[in-house]
This record gives sequence, C-alpha cells and structure tokens, in this order.
Amino acid sequence: MSAPPSGISIDDLYLFNTGQLFRAYRTLGAHPAESDGREGVRFAVWAPRARAVSVVGDFNGWNGSDHRMAMIGTTGVWALFVPGIYEGERYKFELVDGHGERRLKADPYAFRSERRPNTGSVVARLDGYDWQDGDWTARKRRSPPYGRPMLIYEVHLASWRMDAPEQFRTYDQLAHELVEYVSSMGYTHIEILPLTEHPLDRSWGYQATGYYSATSRYGPPEGLMRLVDRCHQQGIGVILDWVPGHFCKDDHGLRLFDGTALYEDSDYRRAEKPLWGTLAFDFGKPEVRSFLISNALFWMDAYHIDGLRVDAVASMIDLHFDKPESMKTLNKHGTAEHLEALHFLRELNETVFRHYPESLMIAEDSSSYPAVTSPTYLGGLGFNYKWNMGWMNDLLRYMETDPDRRSDVHSLITFSMWYAYSENYVLPFSHDEVVHGKRSLLHKMPGSYPEKFANLRLMYGYWITHPGKKLLFMGGEFGQFDEWKDFAGLDWMLLQYPAHDSMHRYVRQLNRLYADWPALWRSDHSSEGFTWIDVNNAEQSVLSFLRKGDASDPPVVAVCNFSRRPYGAYRIGVPCPGRYRLLMNSDEADFGGAGMSVPQEAVAADRPMHGQSYSIEVPLPSLAILIWSPADWNQANIDWLSKPIMGKE
Repeated sequence: MSAPPSGISIDDLYLFNTGQLFRAYRTLGAHPAESDGREGVRFAVWAPRARAVSVVGDFNGWNGSDHRMAMIGTTGVWALFVPGIYEGERYKFELVDGHGERRLKADPYAFRSERRPNTGSVVARLDGYDWQDGDWTARKRRSPPYGRPMLIYEVHLASWRMDAPEQFRTYDQLAHELVEYVSSMGYTHIEILPLTEHPLDRSWGYQATGYYSATSRYGPPEGLMRLVDRCHQQGIGVILDWVPGHFCKDDHGLRLFDGTALYEDSDYRRAEKPLWGTLAFDFGKPEVRSFLISNALFWMDAYHIDGLRVDAVASMIDLHFDKPESMKTLNKHGTAEHLEALHFLRELNETVFRHYPESLMIAEDSSSYPAVTSPTYLGGLGFNYKWNMGWMNDLLRYMETDPDRRSDVHSLITFSMWYAYSENYVLPFSHDEVVHGKRSLLHKMPGSYPEKFANLRLMYGYWITHPGKKLLFMGGEFGQFDEWKDFAGLDWMLLQYPAHDSMHRYVRQLNRLYADWPALWRSDHSSEGFTWIDVNNAEQSVLSFLRKGDASDPPVVAVCNFSRRPYGAYRIGVPCPGRYRLLMNSDEADFGGAGMSVPQEAVAADRPMHGQSYSIEVPLPSLAILIWSPADWNQANIDWLSKPIMGKE
C-alpha cells in the first residue's frame, strides 16, 4: 500500500468509494503526466480484491513483473507512474486474483482501444481538439428543447453506407457525407447507435467492453470530435445511445474483473441477463455508480454530445425482466422493483442536469412505470424524454391491418391521446422495428405495391402531425424494402426507382413542413396544443384533428383517410372563417401518389361541423393525409380560435 502518485487526490478516492466522484475518468485510467521532472503516464485501476496488479504493454514486453502497481490505502485503487512512455502506447492491466490466477484486462477507463479483434487499451489524450461549436452551445442554453422541433435521424454508422463488407466510413468521411445528407433532409438531430468500444460488430455496440473508448472502427477519437463539431456547426444535435444496463462477458472486459463479481452483482440471479447473454451492473456498489455517472458526463465533456438515449430502462428497473422463475428475486419490500437501479437512474439524471441543464436524457422504456419524465423531487425518474413504445406498437398494428378491416381496430389509432401528455414523448420508428424478421416499415404495409407506398406516406404524415418529438431509423426515408442488414450498407440504389425516389422527396418535404410550422411542435407537451375534430369516424376510417402552438402560430388541420375509398367531397369542421391553404397532400403524383385533384385552397363556410363553428368541403384521396392551415392568420382568427368549442352536431 502507498500514497497516491501526483495527480490523484485522497479526497477524490473517498468520493469514488462513496459513489460521488462524477468525473472519475480524470483520476482512474491512463493519463500522460509529469513526475519529478520526467514525462510519462500515470495509471490507476480499481481492483479491490486483486492480490497483485501490474501494467503491461509494448514498453515492457508485456511482462507483469516489471511495473507492479501499489494499492492506495484501503481504497481498492492501484496506481503507478511509468516514466518514459507516451501517448499511443498499448497496454493492459495484469491482475492476480485471490486464487493466484493471472488475468489480462483492458482498462475500464481507457480513452482509446485497439481495433477489434485486438483488445488492448491505448494511451490517449482528449484535451487538444479546438472546438468550433460555441454558437451551437449558446443557442442550446437559450432555448430548451420542449418548445422546439426535434426530428431525429437514427443511424448505425457502420451500415449507413458501406462499399464492401467491413469497409466502414471513417468519422471524418461521415463528418461530410452524413452531416450533409442529414442537413439536406431537414433533420434536427442524429442519434447514433452506441459508439462505446465493443468486440462484436453484430452487437451494434449494445454489448460493450470500453465505456470510455469511442470505437476505433471508424478512426481515432479526434475524428469523432470533428463529426460532432461539424454537426453542431450545421445546426444538428447529436444524441448517443448509451447502455448502462448490461455489459458483455468477453474475458478482457469487466466480467470478474479482479477475479470476483466487481462490476456485476455477486448474486448470479441478478447479474445474468438471459435475453442477451450479458451481465447487469451492480447499481448498489458506489464505485459502479461513480463509473457510470462519470461516463455519462464524459461523453458530454469530451465529445460535446448533446444527450443520451438510455437503453433498456425496463430491463434495469424490473428484477423479473426476462428471467425464468428460478432466477427471479425480490427487493427488501417483497416486490420486483430494482430499487438500486431506480436510485441510480434518479442520481444519474440529477447529476447530468446539474452540469448540463440543456441536455437530453431520453429513456428507451417499454414498461408502464409512471413519471419517467417527471422531476426526481416529485418522485419521478428525472428523464426529460421517453420513447412512446405503446404509440408505436399500436400504430404499426393498425397500419398492418388491411384498410378494409381498419374500422374494426379504430381504437388503435386514437387511444394514444388518452396518455399523450402523461410523459414527454418521442415517437420512435427505430432500428428495433426493422430487424430480426420484423420487416421494413414499407414491407409491413398491406396492399398492392402502390398501396404500400401510399400507406407509408400516410403513416409518416400522421406521425409528423401527432404530438411528440420524432425519430426515424435510417432507410425509412426512402422506403427501404428489405429489413435492416447490419452487415451491409443501406439499399441506396433504390433511389434509381421512381417509387423510392418519390418517397424520398416526400419525406424531405414533410420534414421541412414540420420545421416550418410551429403548431406541429411548439405545444407538444401540453393538451392545449391538440384538439380532435372528428375522432369517431371508424366506419370510414377517417381522422381529423387540430394542432396549435402559440396564439401567433397559425394552427394546422390534419385529415387522414386510412381507407381505400376516396371521397369527392368530404366536409371537415374548422375553427375559424376564411381561406384555408393546402400545405401537404401525400397523394400528389410527385410523391408517388394517384394524383387525385385537390384544390390548393378551400373557403370555410358558416356551417358548423364536428363541434367547430365552420367547415370546409374538400376532396379526400384514399390512403392519404391532407394538411391545411388558415391562409390569412390575423387577430380576428386568433380570437375565433380562442372561443369555446361548441357542442357537436
């Protein structure tokens, strides 16, 4: 045992041991440093039950007898300063466990890892990049996300574009190609599948070994910084999928790190994740909480990430999730809630928002656990967004139903408004819905080939106009017909075919419409921003509703015909008199539709309908959405809109 080397504070180690060191990556890991006038690298690793620990690498022929580390007091942290080595050195920790078994482990806090199949850590600095995103950061701080548009493009970097198997685009290539594409399509954010280092490509990053290492598949850490920086310079936010729920079992990773269950629970019933063949973190250990909360802040500190989408929350908070009877355990109250995981999530969100109040913390949660996006001081989990998995599942079930039978399942398309404001929701069409035999979104749609495209355009229109922020997985924007193939690039050649090229144009135009009309996003989280016009027309499978923003924002009227039957004259209630302008018609020939003639304007008649004081009569194409707005929005119209809604006819 020894005193800590220069740069390691006993006070910091106390905070680490009590779960309160939230920049633990500055203390543990490998850090170029100077000691007694000599340059070198300071190493520190947590391994409380190891009998001995050494740092090994190219600099000592991977010989564990040359650079033995010493434990600092009773902290469980071993440290050593090695002079004469520099950035770029490969290394691991050699640990001797209580049984005398030798283990070679990658550094849990390494900033860089070797490219797979190699598993070593690499000494790296992350403090030299010259960021140019100051304007973006200032805008974020001035403008909270709730009343802003949020249209997220979810992307797996390896398979967005791939010229040949395992020929990945680099971070620097993506900084130009991907960012230019996302900007041209009108997305406000990209969400990247996990970038933490992982040994198996097919895990998509969800089974990690290097939580502080941006995967080396796409180049060095500076490349990722340039990608994020360029996104910000183009006005695009960056969200990272983050996986605190479980880690993979590879020998060089966290499993049995010092010969004991260190990062995982010692009770195998809680540690094992049978669904994925992984191990759950032990959220009851303070050092594990320091590790994970520090990691969340690390991606924001070092890479300027704007937010985290926290994976598999339902599996974290439920002790019975995907467990056979023999592995089910209960908490001290005799229930299945994972109390330590709930405590961790609340502390995670409190800490992130204390340091980055403008950040996004998004829960991917399929459970019905309440108040996920409520503040912790009100008993919530403290996220500011949650994926609306119920809405997504119901909508896809509805859309997969043959249009002639949709009247029988009408409630699937309307039920979401009963709970739309119970949380702050993101409406996701994610990678999970287009893989493992689930088929692509286009392929899910029923009917003939043209009807599949019409249904998809209609579904996207309903998605864009429904309250909630938006997320679409790559390939959905041009109607990828095959489900996602993670080992190959998207089928970009489909854009040579008119139907897919038209879909691409439609989605780009729909994205721009969304950004340009504040009524579609300003009041996403307030019931004042949505009113049903006609919710009960199950017989014709037609829905109409009103979206509103601030008083100065022109409202938007959406009319969705989910049936095969077109109508030459369909009357819809509207809230105020005057002319109504057609903003979007998904049936336009330019979008691949049938091109039924629909006028660009309609004049509201003094004829009450659907509980509204006025109405317009318009043609309504089959399997289509029409989006209208008052053409002359003025104070008189604002006054009309603010009047109480009259009783229905």
